[in-house]
Amino acid sequence: MAAALWLCALAASVAVAAAAPPVGFTIQGRVYCDTCRAGFVTSASEYIAGAKVRLQCKHFDSEEVKHQVEGVTDESGTYRLLLEDDHQEEICEVLLLESPRKDCAEIEGRRDSARVSLTRNNGMASEVRYANPIGFLRDADD
Repeated sequence: MAAALWLCALAASVAVAAAAPPVGFTIQGRVYCDTCRAGFVTSASEYIAGAKVRLQCKHFDSEEVKHQVEGVTDESGTYRLLLEDDHQEEICEVLLLESPRKDCAEIEGRRDSARVSLTRNNGMASEVRYANPIGFLRDADD
């Protein structure tokens, strides 16, 4: 009897844990060097390890910065940023900050940021959100 009661309690606690909503989001994307200065990723683009990025969320009405998180890309040029809570009332973007490459450090206005939706009230079930690639331009002299 005690074993059956313990088993029921265990099953109930597992069900509650499974029903609990995730507490935040993982934002993932890549940073590249635009070697052709094309303004988009090409087969000649090179992904940059050690690039610094910032996730910034602003209130959609006042444009006041509510949250920001910084990160660095790994050896494949990929960053992963964690942000807690739902941000339905905010516009969130990943921004380029700094390139470790001297020959590829120019920030150009068309590819310097990527918007991401960080709310569960949009039909997306996953807590992982993928941002479009953002890139630095290679020096025109190279």
